[in-house]
Amino acid sequence: MDVRRRPVKPLYTSKDASAGEPLKQQQVSSPKASDALPLPLYLTNGLFFTMFFSVMYFLLVRWREKIRNSIPLHVVTLSELLAMVSLIASVIYLLGFFGIGFVQSFVSRSNSDSWDIEDENAEQLIIEEDSRRGPCAAATTLGCVVPPPPVRKIAPMVPQQPAKVALSQTEKPAPIIMPALSEDDEEIIQSVVQGKTPSYSLESKLGDCMRAASIRKEALQRITGKSLEGLPLEGFDYESILGQCCEMPVGYVQIPVGIAGPLLLDGREYSVPMATTEGCLVASTNRGCKAIFVSGGANSVLLRDGMTRAPVVRFATAMRAAELKFFVEDPLNFETLSLMFNKSSRFARLQGIQCAIAGKNLYMRFSCSTGDAMGMNMVSKGVQNVLDYLQSEYPDMDVIGISGNFCSDKKPAAVNWIEGRGKSVVCEAIIKEEVVKKVLKTEVAALVELNMLKNLTGSAMAGALGGFNAHASNIVSAVYLATGQDPAQNVESSHCITMMEAVNDGKDLHVSVTMPSIEVGTVGGGTQLASQSACLNLLGVKGANRDTPGSNARLLATIVAASVLAGELSLMSAISAGQLVKSHMKYNRSIKDISQVITSS
Repeated sequence: MDVRRRPVKPLYTSKDASAGEPLKQQQVSSPKASDALPLPLYLTNGLFFTMFFSVMYFLLVRWREKIRNSIPLHVVTLSELLAMVSLIASVIYLLGFFGIGFVQSFVSRSNSDSWDIEDENAEQLIIEEDSRRGPCAAATTLGCVVPPPPVRKIAPMVPQQPAKVALSQTEKPAPIIMPALSEDDEEIIQSVVQGKTPSYSLESKLGDCMRAASIRKEALQRITGKSLEGLPLEGFDYESILGQCCEMPVGYVQIPVGIAGPLLLDGREYSVPMATTEGCLVASTNRGCKAIFVSGGANSVLLRDGMTRAPVVRFATAMRAAELKFFVEDPLNFETLSLMFNKSSRFARLQGIQCAIAGKNLYMRFSCSTGDAMGMNMVSKGVQNVLDYLQSEYPDMDVIGISGNFCSDKKPAAVNWIEGRGKSVVCEAIIKEEVVKKVLKTEVAALVELNMLKNLTGSAMAGALGGFNAHASNIVSAVYLATGQDPAQNVESSHCITMMEAVNDGKDLHVSVTMPSIEVGTVGGGTQLASQSACLNLLGVKGANRDTPGSNARLLATIVAASVLAGELSLMSAISAGQLVKSHMKYNRSIKDISQVITSS
C-alpha cells in the first residue's frame, strides 16, 4: 500500500463564506474499514473479547492441573495447541483494533492535513468526526460550529510475521535432553518405536550401555508423547548396572544425601549417610546422635545372623509330607543336608531348617549365614541343591516353588518378628538427665510415659506387627538408600520395639531398640554403585572383610540399629515437648503463602 501526502482540498467554498450562510461539510461517500467484516463491528469485538477470555481461562485451568500433577508446562496437547492458536488470533485482532484507536487519536491531534491512501481498488477519502476537538478558530470568527478537520481512518492491518513466529513456538515439540542424533541412532530409534527392535536388547546389540540408554529414552518419549526433561542421563555409569541392578535404564533419579552424627557406638564414631526427600529427618536423627554422644555413647549386641528361604513342596498325602518333615529335622541327617547346601558358596553355611505343614503341603524354612552379602541369591542356590538331593530320596515330592512365603521376604510376618531374619540386633544407651533437658528439651518421666502409651499400648491397640516404635522405617529406608541396600526389605528390617525406662533413681533415661530382622550386605547388588560405595566407605564397611568374613555386614546392621535409636530418641522428645508440628513447619515446608495456594486451587 502506497501512502503519500498531498494538500487538502477545501471543504467550504468562498461563495458560501461570503454569503454568511452556515458552512456545510462536504459529504464524501466513502466506505468504512469495518465494512469489510462479515459481522457488525460491535459483534466482532464481542466475539474476539469472549474468545480471548475463554481461552485464557481454559489455559489457566490446564496449567494448574499440570502443576498439581507435576507435568511439564511445555508438554502441549492438541486442545491446548488449538487454544493457543485462538489466543494468538484474538490478541492480534485486539492489538490491531486498539492500534487503530491510537492512530486516530494521534492524527486528530496533528494539523489539518489529510492522508491520501492509494490501494489496489480506488482512492478513497474517509472523513471522521472527532468530538474531542473543539471548533476551529475560523469557525469561531464566523460564529458557527464547524466539525473538526477530516482525519483519514486507516484500516486495521494484521501483522502476519509475528503470528507465524508465535505458531511455530506453540507447535514446537517437547524438548529432548540428549545429544544430536546420528543417522544410525535415528534408524535404531525408529526401529524401536515401530516394535521391530526390542528395547531390552539395545545393550547387547549396540555394545554401548550409555548409547543404549540414550536411544531408549528418545524412543520412549516418541512412543508415549511425554517428555522426560528433568530425568538426567549423563553422569552415570550404565555399565556398572548391566545384568545386576536395573534393566532398560533411561536415566537415574537424584536423592539428596545428608549426614547425621557423629554417632558414638561401641566406642567408635560414625558419620551416618541418609538419603531422603523428607525434611527434618536428618536433623532429628542428628540431634539424637548428639544426645547419645554427650551421654557416653550407645552399645550394641548382635543376637543372630541368618538369611532364610522357605520352599513349598507337595505330596499326595499329609502323611507323606510329615515323613519328609521328620527326615529334614532329624539331627542325624543335618550333616548331609548341610553338605549339599554349603557347596553352593564358600560363604554359605546352613544353620538350621524349620518346617511347617499345611495339609499335604510342607514348608521348609532354611536359615544360613551369608558372609558380607545380604544373601538372598546365596541361600536360594543352597536350597535348590538340597531340593535336588531330596528329590532323589522322595521322587513323589512335587516342588511347587522355591519360595513359599514362609521365609518371609519383603512382607510383615510374625515368623521374622519371632525367629528373626538377617541380622538380629539390640542397641541401648543411657541418656543423662541434663542431656534430656538441655538437648532433647523434655523430661525423663514424660518420655517414659509417652513411650508406654504410644509405642507399646497404642501399637497394640492398632494390632501392629513388629511396629512398636515411633518411626524406625524412616531411618532404615534412608540408610538403605544411601548404602545400596534393597529398599523393599525395609518392610521386615523396620521391625522394632522401642523401650524407655527411668534409671538411676529416676534421673536418667535408659532407651533401647530391638530389631530382629535387619537385612543388609556390603557386597553385591547396589552396594557396588559409585555413590553407594562411597557411603559404605564413609562408614568403614565397604566390600567384604577378608580377615573376618561377614563382619562388615554385621557392623552395618549395628549402625542401622544405633541410627534408629537416635531417631527414636529425638522424635519421641519432640512429641513429648510439643515441638513436632513446629519443627516440621519450620524445616519441612516451603515458604509459599499457603492461603494463596488454597485460594487459587
